[in-house]
Amino acid sequence: MAKLLQKAEGGTDSHYGCPPDERSIEEHISKGIINLDKTSGPTSHEIDSWVKRILHVEKTGHGGTLDPRVTGILPIGIDHATRAIQLLLQAPKEYVCLMRIHEKVDEQDIIRVLGEFQGKIFQTPPVKSAVKRELRVRNIYYLKIMEIEGQDVLFQIGCEAGTYIRKYCHDVGEALGCGAHMAELRRTKVGSFKEDETLKTLQDLTDAYHEWVEEGDESSLRSCILPMERAALHLPKIVVRDSAVDALCHGADLAAGGILSLSEDIEKGKTLRVETLKGELIAAGESFHTGREICQATKGIMVDIKKVFMEAETYPKMWK
Repeated sequence: MAKLLQKAEGGTDSHYGCPPDERSIEEHISKGIINLDKTSGPTSHEIDSWVKRILHVEKTGHGGTLDPRVTGILPIGIDHATRAIQLLLQAPKEYVCLMRIHEKVDEQDIIRVLGEFQGKIFQTPPVKSAVKRELRVRNIYYLKIMEIEGQDVLFQIGCEAGTYIRKYCHDVGEALGCGAHMAELRRTKVGSFKEDETLKTLQDLTDAYHEWVEEGDESSLRSCILPMERAALHLPKIVVRDSAVDALCHGADLAAGGILSLSEDIEKGKTLRVETLKGELIAAGESFHTGREICQATKGIMVDIKKVFMEAETYPKMWK
C-alpha cells in the first residue's frame, strides 16, 4: 500500500455524508457491489438479471465480462454503484488457467516459452471480441506455473485489463510450434476483489435476502454486499475537504486548496479516486501532476474530474 502524504489539516462534519460501513441497509444495497462467484454456463448478462431479480432492484451491471464457460470473480454493481463498477474495467486481473498443448513438448521448453510471454507482449484480440481487432501491447505482470502433467499446463497469471487468455494460450502454442488452447479458466482477482471471505454465490445472496425480508436480519446481506468504494481501491487516492465535495459533485475539477491528503504513488496522466474524510467515493479523475508535486502545490487545478459518483447536495454548497 502506498504511503499517504499529508498536505493540510482538516475535519469533517458528522451532519453530512456517512462512512460507507454505516449506511442504512437500503442505501447499502443501492450503493453496493457483490463479489460474485460465477459458475460455468450462464453469460455475465444473465447473472446481472438474476441478481436484479433476487434483490428486487432497478439496475445491475458487471465489472468485466466473463465468457459463459469461464468461472470465478464477477463483481456486480447495484443501482447507484453501476457507475462505480466501471472503474474495474481497467483494473488488473488474475486468472488460473489450464492450457492444453497439442503435442508432447519437453517441459523445459514449456517453461522457457512461458518465460518469454511475460512483461510486455503483443496481442491481437480474437475474432469474437467486443473491441477492434488490431495489434496492441498488454502487460503480463507475473506468471506462475503451478503444474505440468503431460500436455496439460496449469498456471496462474496476473495481467493488464483487456488481455485475452484464450489468445494468450494460442500464441504460446504457436511459439512452441505445435499449437495449444485454453481448456479451462477461472478468474481469481479483479482489482481489489479476490477469492476470500467476501466471495459469494447466487445462493448465498438469495438466502441472505430472504433472511432480511422474512426475519429482519440484515447481517448476512451486509456481508454479501460490499460498499461501492471497494471498486476504486486499486486506484491511488486523494482525500478532500468537506467544503470541496459539492463542487466536485457538480463537475468542478479539483484545485490544490481542496486537498488534505493523497497517495504518494500518484502519476501524472493516470486515473485516481477522490474521497471524503469519511471514506466515501466522490469521483474519479486524471491527475495533472505527480503525488509529490500535488503535495507541494499551493494553487491551480490538480485533477481533471472525469466521473462523479456522489449525489450533489450530499454535502453543503460552499462555492459560488
